[in-house]
Amino acid sequence: MYIMLSYLLPIFIGILLIGYSVGKPYWREHQRNKIIHQPFKKEWRKIIQQRMPYFRKMPADLQLQLKQHIQVFLIEKDFIGCNGVKITDEIRITVAAQACLLLLNRKTDFYPKLQTILVYPRAFIKEQQSKQTGGVQFSQKIALAGESWDVGKVVLSWQDTLDGAKTPDDGRNVVIHEFAHQLDQESGNANGAPILDKDQSYQCWSEAFSAQFELLKKQAKRGKPSLFDYYGATNPAEFFAVASEVFFEKSPQLHHEHPMLYRQLKQYYQVDPIHWG
Repeated sequence: MYIMLSYLLPIFIGILLIGYSVGKPYWREHQRNKIIHQPFKKEWRKIIQQRMPYFRKMPADLQLQLKQHIQVFLIEKDFIGCNGVKITDEIRITVAAQACLLLLNRKTDFYPKLQTILVYPRAFIKEQQSKQTGGVQFSQKIALAGESWDVGKVVLSWQDTLDGAKTPDDGRNVVIHEFAHQLDQESGNANGAPILDKDQSYQCWSEAFSAQFELLKKQAKRGKPSLFDYYGATNPAEFFAVASEVFFEKSPQLHHEHPMLYRQLKQYYQVDPIHWG
């Protein structure tokens, strides 16, 4: 009897683990469905209207979808205040609304790698290792408004988050930037090529992004004006994040100046901000 039990126990455990793995996505979807059918708090809506100006310009169906996404996001992600920041509904809703803007109209798993959002009162200091020509290493302290890690964390400056949300047409939004990195990191290390829908071509994506990335590098080197922040010339991953900021905040200019790039981002994000408002 003992021998039989010792033989059957691993099989039983294996069956349970397989059942858990197979059933987990369905259970998660069931839970999310329950969450989005709960009433959306009036206080939360006021915060969105106050802190996210283009919310009022969005079509009603996208407004509803955004609120439902926010509800799921708030349940599944943890917020931690740093350096004296006390996490409030204002912080949670302001961040969640802008993060979920990137998920509209698309099949999403709500940033599956992300577990925690760390919020600092203002730009935070990070020590960064760099190399000089010749391979000599040195460290320097830099001030950051945000950072996206591929190990389950996003770090944000609350002041920069407010500034980015307050002016919806300057092409600068730290939350959009860092959560674009999260999308990019879903396939591994951020490289400027997030997971595309089956109907979208990686070749077309690469052609559109590579051309504008190379142009931005030249503009940054020569100090010529650009629709994109020069920081986007750092590497393809940063260019994708910067381009995402511009797509949502300067859509008419992006469409006019770089139609191929706009078309790729429109197809990826499944929204067309030109027609909002």
